[in-house]
Amino acid sequence: MRRGWRAAMPELACNCPNWMVVAVTEMKTAPAPQAETTQDLPFCVAALYRFTPFENFEALRAPLRAVCEANGVKGILLLAHEGINGTIAGTDNGIAAVLAHIRALPGCADIEVKFSRAPTMPFLRMKVRLKKEIVTMGVPGLDPRSDVGTYVPPAEWNALLEDPNTILIDTRNDYEVVAGTFKGAIDPRTKSFREFPDWFRQHRAELIAEGRTPRIAMFCTGGIRCEKATAFVKAEGLDDVYHLQGGILKYLETVPEEKSLWEGECFVFDQRVTVKHGLEPGSLTLCHACRAPLTEEDLASPLYEEGISCPHCHAERTDKQRARYAERERQSLLAEERGEVHLGAKMDEVRARKHQERRAEAARQKILREAEEQRVQEVLSRLQD
Repeated sequence: MRRGWRAAMPELACNCPNWMVVAVTEMKTAPAPQAETTQDLPFCVAALYRFTPFENFEALRAPLRAVCEANGVKGILLLAHEGINGTIAGTDNGIAAVLAHIRALPGCADIEVKFSRAPTMPFLRMKVRLKKEIVTMGVPGLDPRSDVGTYVPPAEWNALLEDPNTILIDTRNDYEVVAGTFKGAIDPRTKSFREFPDWFRQHRAELIAEGRTPRIAMFCTGGIRCEKATAFVKAEGLDDVYHLQGGILKYLETVPEEKSLWEGECFVFDQRVTVKHGLEPGSLTLCHACRAPLTEEDLASPLYEEGISCPHCHAERTDKQRARYAERERQSLLAEERGEVHLGAKMDEVRARKHQERRAEAARQKILREAEEQRVQEVLSRLQD
């Protein structure tokens, strides 16, 4: 059950407005061809996750991918025993059809979805993948459905951050934090979410220094990593733990920019690269070699070559790698000139077909080996006679 932070922190609640901002994203069926505002942009982007037990999650993959493809929806969805997670994009009607399918899955009727808009399709293809975890932390036994931190609505987040006893931790990866973060947040400088448990254990002594009991607040892009991060921290024995309900995306959508404590832009895992307040598409671009967000200063660096290298990865790449990146970039530009999508929009189907072909070939080879063994046995039997 979600316990409001007002009940957990009455000394701060008295300073907060007794209301919550509820944002409803309008779904337009006929977007204007020329976008005048963010809501007029033609593509609907839906970010979603739900922790719910799927007994046979493998069986959910094919029908889910089929409904996405039938409605022209692209993106990535992850399925695991613990639930579903992902971001998809398409027309308003297409997204509505896919969400109707997802809400019919076990435990997903009330799945929370964060909507934004994009001027172009932000994904190249549709991928539905099977995983051990829908967000990988690698800590066995964690169940965010049973014990997580206290949810703090975006409208009340600033009051928590402005309290001097609050320790604010950004649970995202280092390349995401570069694009923007909350004022005063600690950056663990992790390369992946798997590194967060070790980082926390190494710095736990600092957080509880001088015998104080820390009030820990955590945040991430859409909220899913904080579900596991707060569950982990509570399992480590700290109870005064809070996290931003709906993540950065809901905060940027609902909190006016003039009242915001967010600095910079928010990294997202699609072709938009970043979004700003109001979830407007951001200004940063992406290094196609290392996937780091790039500022104007990065683009002006002599170490930047489009699609090949940037100041963040130039020293880490070999000449052979840069040559491969250069060829990939050349092929991508040629495909764009022909009006095609480089890498293809159906790579999942290609991989699946090749996998089936390999299995069929393995089965054929097995039959041939068994036939050869039987022939040898028959020859040996005749010789013995």
